[in-house]
Amino acid sequence: MNSNNIFLEEPMRMASILEPSKASFFPAMTKIVGTLGPNSRSVEIISGCLKAGMSVARFDFSWGDPEFHQETLENLKTAVKCTKKLCATMLDTGGPELQVVNKTEHPITLEADTKVVLTPDQDKEASSNLLPINFHGLYKAVKKGDTIFIGQYLFTGNETTSVWLEVQELNGEDVVCLIKNSATLCGTLYTLHVSQIRIEMPTLTDKDMEVISTWGVRNNIDFLSLSYTRQAEDVRQARAFLSKLGELNQTQIFAKIENIEGLTNFEEILQEADGIIFARGTLGVDLPPEKVFLFQKAAVYKCNMMGKPAVVTRVVDSMTDNLRPTRAEATDVANAVLDGTDAILLGAETLRGLYPVETVTTVGKICAEAEKVFNQDVYFKKTVKHVGEPMTHLESIASSAVRAAIKVKASAIICFTSSGRAARLIAKYRPSMPVISVVIPRLRTNQLRWTFSGAFEARQSLIVRGLFPMLADPRHPAESVSGTNESVLKVALDHGKVSGVIKPHDRVVICQKLGDASVVKIIELED
Repeated sequence: MNSNNIFLEEPMRMASILEPSKASFFPAMTKIVGTLGPNSRSVEIISGCLKAGMSVARFDFSWGDPEFHQETLENLKTAVKCTKKLCATMLDTGGPELQVVNKTEHPITLEADTKVVLTPDQDKEASSNLLPINFHGLYKAVKKGDTIFIGQYLFTGNETTSVWLEVQELNGEDVVCLIKNSATLCGTLYTLHVSQIRIEMPTLTDKDMEVISTWGVRNNIDFLSLSYTRQAEDVRQARAFLSKLGELNQTQIFAKIENIEGLTNFEEILQEADGIIFARGTLGVDLPPEKVFLFQKAAVYKCNMMGKPAVVTRVVDSMTDNLRPTRAEATDVANAVLDGTDAILLGAETLRGLYPVETVTTVGKICAEAEKVFNQDVYFKKTVKHVGEPMTHLESIASSAVRAAIKVKASAIICFTSSGRAARLIAKYRPSMPVISVVIPRLRTNQLRWTFSGAFEARQSLIVRGLFPMLADPRHPAESVSGTNESVLKVALDHGKVSGVIKPHDRVVICQKLGDASVVKIIELED
């Protein structure tokens, strides 16, 4: 893969470093996905996260039962009403994840240079020399010398809470390992990962399908995070499953790249998926540390050029227990933004972290600062060159809208859309100003009842960088034969004014369909 150069605007004024950051209705163009869990499930905390900039709530089904997640989701709905902040939902599957079964939940201390046995017998009690696991085929997958990593949820990588094992011998279904470093496994969930070894388990497990067809259908999930996506066929199978579940045929599938196999088949996976999540924790176990950044830059660039959202994980791990990130973590967040990332996913930092609201706030501020020096001009030219000629009609309109907005220094782009596709294409060119996507619902029928579409399309914009959706009155069409629909436009402009994005005398670019034609208009506001 060929990676892109860092899109950093030059020259940078050093004085700007000392200027205080300004508060904004849109904390950053880059979106934040927050994982809700034990420390972030109250209405108060969720409301704080929404106000701080969280736009997608992730529900991780590798732990917890559906009842627990349902209670959390109900609190999210209450928080959305209280804050008037739109939020999408993401269901993250457990997938073919291997786990240590510790029924006592007591800490387990492992000493370096001693041996520990991994056994599929889950009736046995976990101890310092015996770890039951939830998989019967491990002995078939590994051989002497293979590396196994065990750590708490989302791999901390901390040598005192995570452990590296080396396979020494196979004893029936048991795998005998040498412990490479001393560590204490604490908490209720320990994940086991065998480096660069394929585990013969389905990507979408029976448990996953049950959760999706019950909890997912009940709550009309916007995104499915497909854990351990290894090949394009995984995405196709998941989509075929969703298509049978009523409205979930609209749910977008984000492929989670976590191992060498997913990396090897990345380009084919990208063609099939609606977006990509780079799970740098597990991926960092399969890849040497010095190679992770290369894959991130190259893969994010490919996502950008295809106009598909790229989501990066594991950025501010230290904020799980601390109020401030390390300097390296802050720089990592900024570099992800400069690489072109659409969203930052917070896992343990908000799930069980001590400071979920402060974490979202801090990440949002870092993203906003990085966006100020993102070289949009270089990015735009690269994207246009990559698309090539002849452009499709819609691609041409989208790029023209962004070019016009840049030339006239517009404060916002307003795009009228029904499917959301036009707005996402505009966002693909990374305009420096917010794109307000006005989603006009469509009336549909299944011959039994009439329903309005549009809610999915609006919420699914919440993971796309620079895209800020609003759901319009369905009585007003997105397409007009006479000109811009004044009433809908007024609502959109008022929304922009309340948001602080649009002010008197500002210029705004409007993109919409007029009959069979798509047009780009520039308006200048009065007092």
